Amino acid sequence: MVQPRARTLRPVPDAEPRIVFRTIHGYRRAFRMAGSGPALLLIHGIGDDSSTWQDVIPHLAEKYTVIAPDLLGHGRSDKPRADYSVAAYANGMRDLLSVLGIESVTVIGHSLGGGVAMQFAYQFPRMVDRLVLVSSGGVTKDVHPALRLVSLPLVSEVLKVLRLPGAMPALKVAGAALTQLHGSPLRPGALLHDTSDLVRVLGNLPDPTACDAYLRTLRAVVDWRGQVVTMLDRCYLTENLPVQLIWGDHDTVIPVSHAYLAHSAMPGSHLEIFRGAGHFPFRDDPLRFLRVVEHFLETTAPLEFDEDRWRRLLMEGVSESQLGGAPQTRMAVLGAMGTDERSAT
Repeated sequence: MVQPRARTLRPVPDAEPRIVFRTIHGYRRAFRMAGSGPALLLIHGIGDDSSTWQDVIPHLAEKYTVIAPDLLGHGRSDKPRADYSVAAYANGMRDLLSVLGIESVTVIGHSLGGGVAMQFAYQFPRMVDRLVLVSSGGVTKDVHPALRLVSLPLVSEVLKVLRLPGAMPALKVAGAALTQLHGSPLRPGALLHDTSDLVRVLGNLPDPTACDAYLRTLRAVVDWRGQVVTMLDRCYLTENLPVQLIWGDHDTVIPVSHAYLAHSAMPGSHLEIFRGAGHFPFRDDPLRFLRVVEHFLETTAPLEFDEDRWRRLLMEGVSESQLGGAPQTRMAVLGAMGTDERSAT
């Protein structure tokens, strides 16, 4: 059984990312940047920030230029009353890369960041070399019930409790206790794989502007019925784009069934399932994450965008029988999950 954070990475001298700020459309954007070479864009999940990638950035920076932004409303970026939709975030990524003079990137997106990565590839196909989706949102409607609940206006008021004195220290103590219990023979379940990371993310929310931005972002992608935006109707557009899917089989936020469904709907995609990992596989097992990503980068060629091919794909579309969300495909995918637990490539 893989224990979260049990694997450490060797130090990489002189490769620590620097935090850079740029003002775009009047708002300050923060991002971490390191290395040189072909560009990698790392997009974090909802409520998180670029520090979530801190274990892997220095190693990727040995061969690549790594850009890891704090999305608007997150981390050290500004938190205005603004558009926090997936499409707006994709526009923000385009604007940041344009300011930096970067024409194309391999995009690595986690959770909400995976949905932003897919939207970016759809809106700006010329700028995408490859796509890596990590426990990605936006595959289908299923999502953790707690996120559906928090998206409700009245229930979301509970988050304000985190602003009370002593609330966050108590939450962190409880999270630490649960994490220790997870490593014991009496661990109560897979949910605890993500406890420390979820507590870390919640630690950013006592700030009123951060909390408001979090709720605006959440409500743009989730309501009481589940995820609002799904990518299944446009997965066929990745036909010639190298795609790597990475998921933890103990993910309780976005279940691993989404990985199999996305894999079936994205022609030629590669799939790696991390056994014993939760919603943050790049933190649960950074060594394996680096091996998978580096192998993918080394064994695939960047997409050469073809305007005529893109136009043909849009015109021809995809039939219901080809769509990964079709009932017969869903049944086949779920059946395969029960009979074959190997990582698929």
